[in-house]
Amino acid sequence: MKYFTKYGFSLIIYYLACVNQMISIQESLFQLIKGSLPPNISFVHAISELLGISYDSVYRRVRGEKELTLEELKTICETYDLSVDTLFNLKSSHISFNSMAIGEDGFSLENWLQTLLAEIKKINQCKQKEIIYAAKDIPVFYYFEFPEIAAFKFFFWQQVLIPSVSSGNLKLTLEVPENLFETGHQLLSYYIKVPVIEIWSEETISSILRQIEYCFVAGFFARNEDVFKLCDVLETWLNHVQAQAECGFQFMFGTSPEGIENSYKLFHNEVLVNDNTILVSMDGRKVSYNTYNIINQLITTSPVFCDQIEKSLRNLMQKSTMISGTSSKERHRFFNSLHEKVKMLRCRIERMG
Repeated sequence: MKYFTKYGFSLIIYYLACVNQMISIQESLFQLIKGSLPPNISFVHAISELLGISYDSVYRRVRGEKELTLEELKTICETYDLSVDTLFNLKSSHISFNSMAIGEDGFSLENWLQTLLAEIKKINQCKQKEIIYAAKDIPVFYYFEFPEIAAFKFFFWQQVLIPSVSSGNLKLTLEVPENLFETGHQLLSYYIKVPVIEIWSEETISSILRQIEYCFVAGFFARNEDVFKLCDVLETWLNHVQAQAECGFQFMFGTSPEGIENSYKLFHNEVLVNDNTILVSMDGRKVSYNTYNIINQLITTSPVFCDQIEKSLRNLMQKSTMISGTSSKERHRFFNSLHEKVKMLRCRIERMG
């Protein structure tokens, strides 16, 4: 009895604290899910269908009257791409990533585009949203501003990233499969609706220029004139991005400039941006997309990792010059340097031609 008196109440208090913590975690979990669902989807119905339980059982879990089982928690987190670290506020050096890699387990270029499209749609459904994109290369969404850029990138990826599907006799034309370009164009149409911060350096366009020169030297182009057509398209695209930076919002090429003021911010960093990194913030959640092997993605919702990435990107922005909005002189200087890179490529090819 004395033993119970000494330790029993402490154990009871500890147990009640654990129960309250679990209830709080369930409340946070269900709030995250509610916030991620579009208005026309019933939250209770979605959870009922997912877990195979009745509406009454869903309500009992929502109210904290019944704890989620580990299997239920696993199913929910996998379905809604939620990190358990986020729910339990765990601070660990071990970070879990999802891999989105073309060529692995039959994951195709079309799968890759469809997955990105599904993700950007989720972002658009959120009330509070923002994308920060540190661009070592042209931001992937812009490939679908012009079919010629998309066609070139698809060919290059197949030659370098997925050699198993390439052929030694395959020639490069600037024609892209209609279904792939349509999916990519949808991807772009959603991207331009999200408040975006992009961080570029003068090297941002260098990657595609080196790839174009490589393909020309290697004899991949079916028609040499297509090299110069690509240069023309890149110059047109640069003019369009410059116009977006001047307006302070994004819009589709060939349409009237319309958008929300200051929803597009472009920074110029004079130091090389080390990698293609994307940080998405949406209704209190953060997701980090980290590029490897050209376009493959490692994705995590780890709060610790995402906070580190955000801190790094915000620091990079502080050491950069914003060239969107009113920064006319700096903006013209920056884009003139990019146009000059395209012209230099054109001259080199003409000399080789």
